[in-house]
Amino acid sequence: MIQFKTIVIQVKRVVDKKISRLRHIINVRKGHFAVYVGVDEEETKRFVVPISYLNHPLFQALLLQAEDEFGTDHKRKSLTIPCAKDVFIDITSRLKRSKFIRTESN
Repeated sequence: MIQFKTIVIQVKRVVDKKISRLRHIINVRKGHFAVYVGVDEEETKRFVVPISYLNHPLFQALLLQAEDEFGTDHKRKSLTIPCAKDVFIDITSRLKRSKFIRTESN
């Protein structure tokens, strides 16, 4: 009886984790997408970025890095970029500033 109770508790934890992960995927504004960033799976952090970043060479370099690391068919169900979070924040802040500068000058 104790084993059954332990199994039920473990299954509940797995289901709760999956539901939590799905909520993160669903809660993304239109025109944006979620990406997980980090070197270790336990240390990844979720970011929501504009789709327009996909056209920028700096962001494309990050995607190539992810492809080199994981390939195009990997176990993770979400887009994961294997780089340090501070590097990702630096690159996305540069993209945000360059977009703002272009918008203001037009």
